Amino acid sequence: MSGAMDRTQHKIETAFYNTTGGWGFRVQNILVDGRHYTDADTLKAMINMEKGDPIFAFHPGEAKAMLEKISWVKEAHIERRLPDTIYIRLEERKPLALWQRHGKLALIDADGVVLTDRNLAPFKNLMIVVGDEAPKQAAGLISMLDAEPVIEQRVEAATLISGRRWDLKLKSGAEVKLPETELGLALRKLAINHEEEALLDKDVLSIDVREEGRITVRTKPGAAQDYNKAAITPAAGKPI
Repeated sequence: MSGAMDRTQHKIETAFYNTTGGWGFRVQNILVDGRHYTDADTLKAMINMEKGDPIFAFHPGEAKAMLEKISWVKEAHIERRLPDTIYIRLEERKPLALWQRHGKLALIDADGVVLTDRNLAPFKNLMIVVGDEAPKQAAGLISMLDAEPVIEQRVEAATLISGRRWDLKLKSGAEVKLPETELGLALRKLAINHEEEALLDKDVLSIDVREEGRITVRTKPGAAQDYNKAAITPAAGKPI
């Protein structure tokens, strides 16, 4: 009985499509707005409609669900514009950083979604983040760095330590140890010190801003120094 009902429904649908198609309700145009990164062939395969197909055979809700499975697509708006047009508007995810894991790179967005691990050359200038939980926390760090361009332009990579705080690797090879809390304040303090002392351009191994009110610097020979405002004094204790 179920099979007979399915066959009957199929015959009714086919007759409907043929009739309405004869009235001019057939696909002539597929318009797409907002596509920058989504692969065109993948998009076409998901839509699965060709010029001349009955437009009522196209189901926008099903197509929307399929398109939103594509990693690049955050949201899709799809509609039939009778008599002959399928309209698609995509909201694509925006590349934020490159995530390094197990020696391989993948492109991620602000939500930590992996967009692709292929053809990464166009994104080579994005910051690299390292750590299992780094994708989920990268947006917060990058937002803070955006507010301090003097630091941001010198950062090559950032490693999330124990899921709690970041170490920055500068393009010079130096490492900046950031605190778990008051990240914005620590970056502001570092930026001010650079403006006064050109600290980020000095020949150093590491810069530690984890301790409030103090910046400890390890120079290439291994000596530690405190950078407090304009004064430079030897650091107490062992180098960090």
